[in-house]
Amino acid sequence: MMSFLALNLQVAEASLAMHEMPIAAAAKEIAIRQAMAFPFDVCIGLARPHHHVGRKVEFLNTSTGAEIDQAFVALTERRADALFISADPFFVGRMDQLAALTIRDRIPATFVLRAFPAAGGLMSYGTSINDAYRQAGVYTALILKGAKPADLPVTQSTRFELVINLKTAQALGVTIPPGVLAIADEVIE
Repeated sequence: MMSFLALNLQVAEASLAMHEMPIAAAAKEIAIRQAMAFPFDVCIGLARPHHHVGRKVEFLNTSTGAEIDQAFVALTERRADALFISADPFFVGRMDQLAALTIRDRIPATFVLRAFPAAGGLMSYGTSINDAYRQAGVYTALILKGAKPADLPVTQSTRFELVINLKTAQALGVTIPPGVLAIADEVIE
């Protein structure tokens, strides 16, 4: 069995995105976009560190392309300082739309897949999909060689990627600290 650490990773990603970036450090309101409601404990885990420093965290649910557009209107009206887009297959197919809207509305945003900054979004931090596919291949090979799936250990991704799009950062007026650039796995210029 394999896990992509989706929910636990979101807490780690939100921490990196919202604490390390200067725009987020000064943010008074952070919006978290999700296709389906997070479990209560995950919401608490994402909101707690920001509540203690006086930062408001708001969760927005969207399930259609039109709802994404409406949510961005709301984000602009509320003057959200940053946006965290949750790991959800719904958003993977809408990467271009999300990237275009974050740039249009000048909202620094992060996602868990490198496809987001590649499509023009600001940054991503998440599980390496290539590493996950490699792990799936190892499992497949073991099963084809006769191993029983029930006897195989549970594995989790151990390689995570930080990807930053400097062109988008410049368009948004966001300065990426040198320390964050130094640890990035990829910088898109």
